[in-house]
Amino acid sequence: MSNTHYKPLRIAGTVQDSIVDGPGIRYVIFTQGCPHRCLGCHNQETHDIAGGKEADIESILQQIRENPLLSGVTFSGGEPFIQAEALLQVAKAVKAMRKHLMIYTGYLYEDLLQMDKPEVQELLLEADILVDGPFVLEKRDLTLQYCGSSNQRVIDLVKTREKGEVVLYRSAYEDL
Repeated sequence: MSNTHYKPLRIAGTVQDSIVDGPGIRYVIFTQGCPHRCLGCHNQETHDIAGGKEADIESILQQIRENPLLSGVTFSGGEPFIQAEALLQVAKAVKAMRKHLMIYTGYLYEDLLQMDKPEVQELLLEADILVDGPFVLEKRDLTLQYCGSSNQRVIDLVKTREKGEVVLYRSAYEDL
């Protein structure tokens, strides 16, 4: 399949059926390239922007379409927002499939909002959940849901946009 009408996207790889990278069963795209280079990062191979491979976006979208069990898609890294323009194409296609979109970032949500990059703002608008903040080894906590260190937040972006202030994500399991 051809990528001729898509902006290039560099990825480290994909996982077609993750149950740890967001609610439900997820298709995960691990982007390539990360400026944060957090000490203790569990995806260190994604740091080099020249590493990885160019994604076949149409093939990825076809894999997502073909799996009826998927709840959604997760963009992880690397740092997804350094490839916001390319990921925006994927995000719009995912949302058109009525799938949930979650994004991991080493940036703080407030810093992303301040970026003068329309593609970053548009990508944020497509996302349902954002896990923000760098991984901090000294604050590592394996008991946290969807994040690795206690400084990171799991933000419900839908409710955040509605209220005009950061609303943390609550999983259905928290009410049990």
